[in-house]
Amino acid sequence: MPEPSVPFRILPELSDRNRHFWQGGEQGHLTILRCQECGYYLHPPTPTCPHDQSKDVAPEAVSGRATVASFTINHQAWIPGVEVPYLIAIVEIDEQPELRLTTNLVNCEAEDVHVGMPVQVLFEHHEDANGDVWIPLFEPTGGK
Repeated sequence: MPEPSVPFRILPELSDRNRHFWQGGEQGHLTILRCQECGYYLHPPTPTCPHDQSKDVAPEAVSGRATVASFTINHQAWIPGVEVPYLIAIVEIDEQPELRLTTNLVNCEAEDVHVGMPVQVLFEHHEDANGDVWIPLFEPTGGK
């Protein structure tokens, strides 16, 4: 059960294919698969690189810096326990053009968010019987 200050989240099912992503936050790392042959980052994770078809892929930490590519403000309470409004964004990770994640933006007001805004990762820890999860969220560069 998460701490009372931690918002409700539907947690992912951990597998060998995604564990690096959901548990990298324990060490403070946003970890994404990367082709060891050509250097291309793969997200969502796939067993084969789409650029050179190499199967030599391994998790690597990225900087955690990104840019808001798109966002929306959700006002609908879809699930009980989730406070609205909240910000949903697609962020582009600095290491590679078009390496994007869908995430929540936190520690900022909706009226301050804009496409092109620099953001950085932070992790929200959730205890789970099947393995703890660290959800990667993003906040404006510089924090609160």
